[in-house]
Amino acid sequence: MTTTRFTGRTALVTGAGSGIGRAVALALAAEGAQVVVAGRRREPLDETVRLIEERGGKALAVTADVSRADDAEALVRAAVGQFGSLDVAVNNAGVFRGGQPLADLPEEDWHTQLAVNVTGVHLALQAQIRRMRTQPSGGAIVNVSSTFGLHATSPGAAAYSATKAAVTALSRGAALDHIGEGVRINVVSPGATATSMSLRPGETEAGRTERAKATLPLGRISTTEEVAAAVLYLASDDAPSLVGTDLVVDSGGSL
Repeated sequence: MTTTRFTGRTALVTGAGSGIGRAVALALAAEGAQVVVAGRRREPLDETVRLIEERGGKALAVTADVSRADDAEALVRAAVGQFGSLDVAVNNAGVFRGGQPLADLPEEDWHTQLAVNVTGVHLALQAQIRRMRTQPSGGAIVNVSSTFGLHATSPGAAAYSATKAAVTALSRGAALDHIGEGVRINVVSPGATATSMSLRPGETEAGRTERAKATLPLGRISTTEEVAAAVLYLASDDAPSLVGTDLVVDSGGSL
C-alpha cells in the first residue's frame, strides 16, 4: 500500500539537484507532497522536477544561494506563492572542502563551508520558521547534518566537522525556541552514503564498496533512499514528539 503522509502539504528541499536532496524530494513527492526543489544550478533541479512529474507529482524548481538571506526568504515566498503554504522544509544544501590537515586548509575553503553549511542553515531556518509559526498547522523542519561533527571525524575533515557540529547545535537550540509555536525541528546525520561526497580522492565506487565491507559494521554504506526515509519519518506525523532529535544513519560507522 502506498503511503500518503504528506498529501496536501508543501515541502521545500535545498540541495535537491542530486544525491540525498534529490532522493528526499522524490520521496516526499511520492507520498503526496508538492515540492519546491532548490539549488544553485538550474539544470539538475529541472531534472529533479522532471523525475517527480513523470511519476505524477508536482514540483517547482527555484535557483537559490542559501548563504544569502534574500534567497532564503525568496524560497519561502515561492513555495507559498505556488502552493499556498510551507509545511515541511529540509535543509540539505552543504559543501565539503578539505582533504588536507587543518593547518593547510585555505582560508577561502573555511569561509565557504561556514557560509553554506552554517549560515545557510541559519538563514533558511529563520525564513522558514517565520512562515510556519503563522500557520495553524505549524510545520516540520529537518536539517541534514553529518556524522562528521558530534559523532565522528576523519583526517582532513576538521573544518567540515566543525560546521556540521554547528548545524546540530543550531538545530537543537532552534527546536527549543520554536516548538511552542508549532514548529518542530530535528536533524538527520548521515554517515557514508552513496553519493560522490563519500568517495575518497581517486577512489572508485567498487573501491568504496570494498572499503565499506572492511570498515562498517553493516558492511555497506547507506543508500540515499535510506537517508530520505529517515528524513521523512522526522518530518511526518509519525514522529510528533521528536523535538531536537539527531537521528544517525551511518551503517554503524560511529559506534
